[in-house]
Amino acid sequence: MTAWPTARTVGFQPGERNIFLHILTACNLACRHCYINPTQHGTATLPLTTVRQWLKLFARPEEQQTNLILLGGEPTLHPELPAIIRVAKSMRYAVTVDTNGYLFHDLLDRVSPQELDYLSFSLDGPEAAVNDPIRGEGVFAACTENIRRAVARGFNTSLIYTVSSLNIGHLHRMPALLAHLGIRRFFIQVIGLRGNPAVNKPIAGDAWQVAPEQWLAIVPEVASAAAASGIHTIFPKVYLDPEETFQCAGTKADNFFIFPNGRVYRCPLCEDHPIHSRQIKDSRLVCREGLTEDRFFPLNIPEGCVMNKLLQPDNIHYHPDNTPTYRISCCLLKQEIVPIS
Repeated sequence: MTAWPTARTVGFQPGERNIFLHILTACNLACRHCYINPTQHGTATLPLTTVRQWLKLFARPEEQQTNLILLGGEPTLHPELPAIIRVAKSMRYAVTVDTNGYLFHDLLDRVSPQELDYLSFSLDGPEAAVNDPIRGEGVFAACTENIRRAVARGFNTSLIYTVSSLNIGHLHRMPALLAHLGIRRFFIQVIGLRGNPAVNKPIAGDAWQVAPEQWLAIVPEVASAAAASGIHTIFPKVYLDPEETFQCAGTKADNFFIFPNGRVYRCPLCEDHPIHSRQIKDSRLVCREGLTEDRFFPLNIPEGCVMNKLLQPDNIHYHPDNTPTYRISCCLLKQEIVPIS
């Protein structure tokens, strides 16, 4: 009998640094669950010279690699994306581009697989009938066609599936599709109540998010099935086991979420609010004074993540004695299942 791979929690590693850089906020799509908030994040497109200056702020010595995720909006709308990738690689960044799949400006012709560590596609359903009501008409066909092109050209590809009440019932169908497409990494993502989901209800149902019991019954099993088919699978921890200790990435890790208006957050849950702990001013990274996100990170509460308690209280359920049914982990705490070779 073949043993199925099992999940392990990926703790925050000392010295690991992840930079999530939004090089613009414009997008060709209008996804119902988009978290970009132009009022808070700005509408600028960063020129190459600015991106170079900002990347220098977070680059580290040669022996310490930093992970860089280039985001939008849709980052391939940036005409200088290939140059940005090359600048980042010259500073020893490991570079991932997160795309909705449209790959504007002939990206596959202007960047080689050797210059890009991962090309990560977003898809929220195993077929157009599931994906397109969330992401837009024609998106499934365009995205899967460009995945095939990227795989054929030798790019390392990954896929992000944002779980919500609209598509969790179809998650189990994704491993077969990913194996067929040649995807190497699968990220299952929990939807956050920020941006559009914070103000808009889904097409069906009263809430975007799924119940804890539904998440725990479905997501780990699908992750195991994906890994069993040879796909490295990563998904958020979300709910802590009783014996697990809560840890906040804001105090244990080195993550920066950077927007075109210069705001720099340490916690993505905070991005709808002007409580960012850092700001880029005159090409310098400065710490902000006052009541910012980092004042909350050390707080210890029974519910686990204090930012979740403050900003997304509807996520938390309680027993009759007012103790939380589940403690919510840091949103950056991941579990992974590596395929058995």
